[in-house]
Amino acid sequence: MARGTAESRIISWQGNAVGLLDQTLLPREEKEILCDTLESLWEAIKSLRVRGAPAIGVAAAYGVVLAGELSRAEDPETFAEEVRKGCDYLATSRPTAVNLFWALDRMRAALEGSRGKPVSVQREALLAQARAIEAENNAVCEQLSAHGAKLLAEEARVITHCNAGGLACGNYYGTALGVILKAAESGKRVRVYVDETRPLLQGSRLTAYELLRAGVEATLICDNMAGHVMRTQGVDAVIFGADRIAANGDTANKIGSYSLAVLAKAHGAPLYVAAPISTIDFSLESGAQIPIEERAPAEVTGWQGHPSAPEGVAVYNPAFDVTPAEYITAIICEKGVCYPPFRESLGRLR
Repeated sequence: MARGTAESRIISWQGNAVGLLDQTLLPREEKEILCDTLESLWEAIKSLRVRGAPAIGVAAAYGVVLAGELSRAEDPETFAEEVRKGCDYLATSRPTAVNLFWALDRMRAALEGSRGKPVSVQREALLAQARAIEAENNAVCEQLSAHGAKLLAEEARVITHCNAGGLACGNYYGTALGVILKAAESGKRVRVYVDETRPLLQGSRLTAYELLRAGVEATLICDNMAGHVMRTQGVDAVIFGADRIAANGDTANKIGSYSLAVLAKAHGAPLYVAAPISTIDFSLESGAQIPIEERAPAEVTGWQGHPSAPEGVAVYNPAFDVTPAEYITAIICEKGVCYPPFRESLGRLR
């Protein structure tokens, strides 16, 4: 999205609804939808109309504001209880992205901080917290991107997976894509191989879309071409984002990330994970504890209503996989670059 214009419309608070750029329609159509009920926002998160860990967090924060606007309670305690139920409901939309739960916890804390005060004051506290979460997210992404850009050479060939750009974060830079954009802004020549990222094609639909709009050289490849590209074209780095990082550095990201990490190690390419500190779940000792969302078989058996597999075939459709910390060269966050052992380097960020 062009800076200073359309990126502000990825997620917005409209006074009585949450405005979202419907990412399921990209790149064919840029259309804003308005979620004026918690059910419609829940559906938007679940169906990937809004997606990417940071963006889900911001959308959920405004969803809590919406819960407050929808409440007709005049008693402060009744109002607070209704908002808490709204938080609990939104938390059921997707299980893997920790930013969803981080943002909801922030909103619950804001509600608790205004406990017993008039309903109008509680509403103001919720809106102030949601706006703070959005502003912090924007600043974090730009800081993270600047730190990561320094890791790329003056000329760099990069493979990225899924979409970790502004669309995934509700701003311009994003995380993994932000590293590339910042590097390009500084005058570095970055050429990007974009994994199409099956089965929902976030790479070809969204990452390629963002890179082309930013004027960065991008070449789309199928996921199963990555190894061939590394061997024959040469790749200087692999960069992707994260939906949750365990205390030991194990990282959950879009399905296919683990395979890319194994290939990167086999070909001697550094693997960088770019994610805000809010993505680190210090309560989890390892990636084995990260819940992995499984999605509908229809995402694999066809595309946009057109079947591509025989009816009745069994389908396994995990949305994420976990890359063990041993495959990760560094984790880039807003405070800088963390290197192994990650339990120590990440631990210093707590």
